[in-house]
Amino acid sequence: MMRCVFFAHYNEAAWANLTVPEREAEGQKFAAFVKEIEQRGVRELNARLQPSRNARTVRAYDGKLEIGDGPYAETQEQIGGVYILNCKDLDEAIEFAGKLPAARIGVVEVRPIAEV
Repeated sequence: MMRCVFFAHYNEAAWANLTVPEREAEGQKFAAFVKEIEQRGVRELNARLQPSRNARTVRAYDGKLEIGDGPYAETQEQIGGVYILNCKDLDEAIEFAGKLPAARIGVVEVRPIAEV
């Protein structure tokens, strides 16, 4: 088995421009995805994240904390959700990533977890 983290990236501004019914329809797609990964027994964790404006970056140089606003990278797409799945291999992980609704409106990064 291979544990993988899925980072669901999307454009927050584009999401904000959706109508309420459009957002609700997308929410139903995400709920269906979560139901499928639960039924197939691969879900370990999923979490929707707050908007990047609520993020903070923290660096610790020479014993001093440096705190910044927002996400680390200045990009149009932000991480909007995180999933951890326990897949049989990378091919199965990619299959699930393709089903994640974020893949249709943004991009899903799949990264195997280093088991030490």
